[in-house]
Amino acid sequence: MMNFMKKGRIVAAIAATVLAFTACAPAADSGSGSTSTGIKIGATFPVLDAFLQKVADGMQKEADASGSTLTIVAADNKVDTQLSQVENFISQGVDAILVVAVDTSAAGPMTDAAKAANVPIVYVNRNPSQAGVPYVGSNSLVSGQLEMAQLAKLANNKGDVVIMEGEVTNEAALDRTKGCNEEAAKAGMKVVKTGTANWDRAQGQKLMENWIQSGTKFDVVCANNDEMALGAILALKAAGKKLGVGGILVGGVDATADALASLKAGELATTVFQDASGQGGGGVKAAIALHNGEKVDDYVDVPYQLVTLDNIADFEGK
Repeated sequence: MMNFMKKGRIVAAIAATVLAFTACAPAADSGSGSTSTGIKIGATFPVLDAFLQKVADGMQKEADASGSTLTIVAADNKVDTQLSQVENFISQGVDAILVVAVDTSAAGPMTDAAKAANVPIVYVNRNPSQAGVPYVGSNSLVSGQLEMAQLAKLANNKGDVVIMEGEVTNEAALDRTKGCNEEAAKAGMKVVKTGTANWDRAQGQKLMENWIQSGTKFDVVCANNDEMALGAILALKAAGKKLGVGGILVGGVDATADALASLKAGELATTVFQDASGQGGGGVKAAIALHNGEKVDDYVDVPYQLVTLDNIADFEGK
């Protein structure tokens, strides 16, 4: 009897050990119903300029942290190329797709292709307003408003304004321009020219040269991004124009490293911080959540912040 009871206690101990091990062991991957975070993600960008490279870096950082595999491609600013890249990602069996759209008005076919293949798609940085598809980024209207309000303040609500616009197929360009116009009107200032420089520094410089040569009179430059603003500054300096308070005030958006250096040098009057890394990382988080069957809001806001000499240290290195 004693021997039987001893054997019983040994069997019970072994069973308890096995049960404890099973409880502590990681759950097995159950296939499509798995909530694992390590997934395959494809991301397509229009180009990888100074700002968008920061968005890409934010995506990569979050992908690495989650154990996901990220493939990044650029479409050379071509709509058809970007659509082909999305289709290629689908055929390669990615688990989710991230898109910074070349043309926000032409995003429909990419959304349709992803939905038809049942692959989650998330738009980042540029908002095409696709129903039922998450957008991770910032409200472009706010950036234009913040920028122009600060420029108007520095100008004591006096003077004429020119607006440098990004690609007019992008909601960011349209909304930032709208914000500039709204705040200029609120300050009682007149917008005398609006021209497109496609987010590009060299094109911004050329557009400003044309305005100077044509005799256009202005006191404030409200540029849709830092690259165009920096191009404008190059042209203004070459023409011997004074910059800053008491001269021509130039503003931008993005708070790139070059823009912050220009602000410190007294050339750029203000910029607006757009959290590129936050947008990129947020896009990856949204993609993983969708893959895991979780709900993601249609709009995931990454707020803009005004940058001045008083708070510039908060944004250096970001």
